[in-house]
Amino acid sequence: MTSEQLLETLDALDREKLKRFNWHLKQDAHASAVDLENADTVVTVDLMMACCGPERAVKITLNILRKMKLNHLAEDLENKLKVHNSPVQMRSSAQAGVSVDVSAETGASVNVPVLTGNTITGPVTIYGSHAAGNEFLRLKKFLETHKTNMKKKAEHIFENIKENKGRLNDVFTELFITEGDFEDVNQEHEILKIDVAFKNKTTQGKPIKCNDMFSLLRENSDKNIVLTKGIAGIGKTVSVQKFILDWAEGKANQNIDCVFLLPFREINMLKDREVNLHEFLQVFYPELKELEKSIKLKLNSKCNLFIFDGLDESRHFFNFKSGILLSFEEKSSVGVLFTSLLKGKLLPSALVWVTSRPAAANQIPPQYVGLFTEVRGFTDEQKEEYFRKRITDETQASRIISHIKSSHCLYIMCHIPVFCWITATVLQNFLIKNSAENISTTLTEMYIHFLLVQMNMKNQKYDEQEERQRTKLLHSNREIIWRLAKLAFEQLKKENIVFYEEDLEECGIDVSKDTEFTGMITEILKMEDGLHEMKVFCFVHLSVQEFLAAVHVLLCYLNKNMQELQFFFDKPKENITLQELLQKAVDKAMQSERGHLDLFLRFLMGISLESSQNLLQGLITHTEDTTEGITKTAEYIKRVQDGYFISDEASVNLFYCLLEIKDHSLYEEIQRYLGSDAHPGRELSSSMCTILIYILLMSDKMLDEFNPKRFTSSSNYTRLVPAVRCCRKALFNGCDLSDQHCESLCSALQSSNSYLRELDLSNNHLKDSGVTLLSAGLKSSHCQLNILRLCQCNLTAQSCESLSLALQSSNSVLRELDLSNNDLQDSGVKLLSDGLKSCKLEILRFEFQVLPFFCFISCFPLS
Repeated sequence: MTSEQLLETLDALDREKLKRFNWHLKQDAHASAVDLENADTVVTVDLMMACCGPERAVKITLNILRKMKLNHLAEDLENKLKVHNSPVQMRSSAQAGVSVDVSAETGASVNVPVLTGNTITGPVTIYGSHAAGNEFLRLKKFLETHKTNMKKKAEHIFENIKENKGRLNDVFTELFITEGDFEDVNQEHEILKIDVAFKNKTTQGKPIKCNDMFSLLRENSDKNIVLTKGIAGIGKTVSVQKFILDWAEGKANQNIDCVFLLPFREINMLKDREVNLHEFLQVFYPELKELEKSIKLKLNSKCNLFIFDGLDESRHFFNFKSGILLSFEEKSSVGVLFTSLLKGKLLPSALVWVTSRPAAANQIPPQYVGLFTEVRGFTDEQKEEYFRKRITDETQASRIISHIKSSHCLYIMCHIPVFCWITATVLQNFLIKNSAENISTTLTEMYIHFLLVQMNMKNQKYDEQEERQRTKLLHSNREIIWRLAKLAFEQLKKENIVFYEEDLEECGIDVSKDTEFTGMITEILKMEDGLHEMKVFCFVHLSVQEFLAAVHVLLCYLNKNMQELQFFFDKPKENITLQELLQKAVDKAMQSERGHLDLFLRFLMGISLESSQNLLQGLITHTEDTTEGITKTAEYIKRVQDGYFISDEASVNLFYCLLEIKDHSLYEEIQRYLGSDAHPGRELSSSMCTILIYILLMSDKMLDEFNPKRFTSSSNYTRLVPAVRCCRKALFNGCDLSDQHCESLCSALQSSNSYLRELDLSNNHLKDSGVTLLSAGLKSSHCQLNILRLCQCNLTAQSCESLSLALQSSNSVLRELDLSNNDLQDSGVKLLSDGLKSCKLEILRFEFQVLPFFCFISCFPLS
C-alpha cells in the first residue's frame, strides 16, 4: 500500500518538478544517477522501495517535498498514510457482559482469541470501525452530490424571462469556437470586431469543440490554464454551462473528478476580505465544510477544474508581480489567490479555465496560459438555425431572416446570440404584424420597439393587463424606465456591466420586496442569487444598457438637467444645445481607449431624431425639433472623418452614427467612387479610406479593377490593401508595401471566395520574407491568381526557392510571373528552373543579366 501512496503523490509532480525530486533523491538515498536518469514516477518509487524500504522511502519523500516547498503534497501524503495505518477496532460479544477487544495496525500481526465447538444463542452484535474511513465515504458522497447539484444548475437555461425556461440540451445551438492567439487579445471595440472576424474567414483560426479544450491543452502544452475570450453576449457563459452539463451527465471529460464554477460577479462580494483557498471555496460550496482538512487536500490533483467566469466583471485588482500563495491554508486577498492559481504556485496540478471579454483578457500574462480560445458566436448557418428553432412558424421565420439579411447592421449584430433573441422578440411579437415597410431599419428603432415589447410583457404578467397603445404603455411605466435608464448611464460611465443592490438603491430602485420594479427584473434586468442572500444584477445584454444610457441622456437634455450632462464637458457648462451635446459625445467616445461609449453614441444619435422621440412619447414629456442640431452634428462628423487622424474603429463607428440619424450621404459618396472609373476629384483621408474598405468588404460588390492611386495619397495606400478581397485586378505598383502587408495578401489568396486574377506588386519593398508568404497563398486550392508582377521588390535567390515550390503545386494556376529588376543571381534562377518543369506558367519575365548557366531575354515564352 505504501508504494501506491508514494506513486499517487509523485504523479502530482510535473516533468520539471520530478527531475528536481530525483536530483534530491540521489543525494538523500545515494541512488544511482544512471538509474534515475529520465526515470518516471513508477521507476522512482520502485527504486526507493528497493533501496530504502517502505518506512525510509516515506521519510525521504516527505523530506524532499518539504525541501521543494511542496508542503501541501507532503501533508497530503501523511494524511493518506494515516488513513491506511489507522487502528481497526473489533468487538466480539458471545454473551451478555463478556467481550473481546482487538486492536491492530495495518500490516501488523496479533493474537486473537478463537472460539470453536460452541453454540451461541441469542443476538450477536459485531461492531467494526475505521478511524478515517468515514472521511473517504464523506468525500465520495460529496463528489456524487456535487455532480448531481452541478447538473441541476446547468440543465436549464433562461432566455432572460422565466416563461422561456427550458432544457439547455433542447435549445442549445452550437457556437463557433476557435483556437486563438494571444495577439488577438486587444482593446478593439467589440461590436465592430465582429464585422472583420466573420468577413475574414481565413483568419478565424482552427475551430474546436468546447468539450475538447482540455484534451487539446494536454496534447500541446505543459501548462494547465485555458483562457477563453469573446465579446459580451457571445455565449461564453452558455458554453461553460454546456461544458458542465455534459460533464455532469457523464458525456465528456470524465477524467475530471470535480468542477468548481466561480463567477466573478459573485467573487466581487469577497472584496476587501482575506481568505485561504479552503475558505474561498466554502463560500461558494458550503457543503465542503463537512469534509475534514485531510480530505480537502485531495483538491491538489489534476482531476479538478476551477472555472472563473467573467474576468471582465471583476472588481478585484490582479498583480502578477506581487506575492504568491504556496499553501492551501495561507490567507490573502482574492486577487493574490487568483494569480497564485494561475501561476501554478497554488495547487500546481489543478486545471483552470478563465473566460473574459477581449478588453479584460490581457490582464493575464500570456506565459501562464496553455491554450487561448475565442467564442465567435453564430456563423451565418447557425444564425438561421437559431431563428428557425426560436420561431416555429416557417413563413414567419423566413420573413424575419430575409429582413435581417437586408439590413447589414442587424445581420452583423446577429452573430451575437443575445442579439438574435432581441431581434426575434421584436420582429415576431411586434413589427411582423405590420406591413413590411414599417419594419425597423435602424438599430435605435429596433431597441425602442424591444423596450415596448418588454413593457407590454411586464404589464401582462405582473399587472394583469395588456396595453397595445404605445404612449399609454410607456406612460404607465415611465418612472421605472427613468430610474433604470439612470442606472444604465451611471454604471456605463464606470464601465460596470454587473451591479448590486446598493447600486440600484442609489438610483431609487428598491428590489428588497415586492414593488413596481419586480416585473422589470425579468424583462430588462437579469437578477441572480449571489452569496449570503445577496443579489447580482445586469441588463439582459450590454447593448440594452447602452441604449437605456442614451435614453437617460436624452431625458436630461429635454428636461434641462444640465448637471447630468457635465460628464461630456471638461468645464462646467450651462444651457447646453443639442449640437454641443452630440459633438462633445462624439469627442468623448473617440477618447475612450476601450471603445465603451461607441454603441452608446450610436444610440444617442438615433434617439435624438424627432421620429425616435415620437416613438418614445409617454416616456418623454415633450418632443423637440432637432433637425438643425442633427444636421450640424452630421457635418461635424464628416469634418472629423475628413481632416483628423482617428482610429479605424472610430471611423467605422462614426459612419454608423451617420446611418443611425439616417444620413446616407457618405455611404452614397463612397458607392459613387467605387462605381466609377473616374477620379473622385479629391484625395480621401485616412478615415475615409477606412470607410471605403469597410463598405467594400461588407457588401457583395466585386470590382473589375482596384487602383488605390485613384482615391488617396501615398500615405494611405497601405490602408486600402484589404480591397484585394473584392476585386479581380489589383494594381498596387509603387504603393510603399512591405513584407508585413503580404500576410493580408496571402490571406486573400487563400480565401474560399477569392476572385483575384491579377496582382501587381511591383516597386514595393516586399523582400524574400514577403514572397514566402505570397507563395503560401499561391499553393492554396482557393487561389485563382493568373498574373503576378513582382518587378523591383528587393528579392534574392531565397524568393526563387519558395516560388519554385508554389509553381510545382498542383493547385497553382499562375500563367504569368514578372521578376524583373531583382537580384536573383545564378543560384536563384537554378532554383526557379526546377519549378518550370511541371507548371502552368506561360510567361516568365527577367531583367537581362549575364549568367553563367542561363541567359533570359526580357520576355521568355514557356508555352
